Amino acid sequence: MSWTVGRVKITKVVEMETVGHTRFILPQATPEKIQQMPWLIPHFANDEGRLRMSVHSLVIETPSQRIVVDTCIGNDKQGRGVPTWNNLNTPFLQTMTDAGYPLESIDMVLCTHLHVDHVGWNTRLKDGQWVPTFPKARYVFGKTEYDYWAAHSDSAEHRAVFDDSVKPIVDAGRADLVASDAKLSDEVSLISTPGHSPGHMSILIRSDGQEALLTGDVAHHPCQMAHLDWSSTADSDPVRSIVSRRELFSRFADTPTLVIGGHYNPGHIKRDGDAFRLDV
Repeated sequence: MSWTVGRVKITKVVEMETVGHTRFILPQATPEKIQQMPWLIPHFANDEGRLRMSVHSLVIETPSQRIVVDTCIGNDKQGRGVPTWNNLNTPFLQTMTDAGYPLESIDMVLCTHLHVDHVGWNTRLKDGQWVPTFPKARYVFGKTEYDYWAAHSDSAEHRAVFDDSVKPIVDAGRADLVASDAKLSDEVSLISTPGHSPGHMSILIRSDGQEALLTGDVAHHPCQMAHLDWSSTADSDPVRSIVSRRELFSRFADTPTLVIGGHYNPGHIKRDGDAFRLDV
């Protein structure tokens, strides 16, 4: 799937797709409650009220750069909190190449945050060592986000993710730590949206008078636009995440801005009473 925003092309590269099996991340989103929001069906949920979600990267191609936003779970990783995410063997890199983006063509990798399903393909296993997957790319992490996880990866799960998917990038001298509201190029800038993680960032793309917003995990699913208080179980600060959702969605509601989620397909945010919905 690809979308054009001015002179920028955005391409979705999928690692895995799911229907249902999401109660561990959004326990409030029961099938009965989802069916009460018919605008979610069929694009964001099925007739039974089970959520449609995906783990994917988004490739931003500007006139001068190719940027991979978030890098999914990755192959050969261990110690993940979700057992089915351990020791994956997916054709993700071939899928990206087939989409027209071979590894050596990528100039930048940009992580909205440093959770397990957004950093995995930062590295790949080569001769028993974790090495940067994209041989020519600089890797951009939010400084607030990086500093937090460098100091607080105490659990075995977080330590495994940091050690195999983040630290090798820094050790290789390939990481750039930036402010959460930095402007990265004429077309790409960051919006600070903490709550899901301490330094979470969303991405704003502007080109030739058009805009796209890559939300990252401000919301895992559009149902959180209607229910801003449905914080994910993975949110580090559930109260702050509600504030970030309301501020971000208010800013872009009822505008032509294309909104693409970290785990859901795009649409346009519309005000709906005191909350919002995502129109396809």
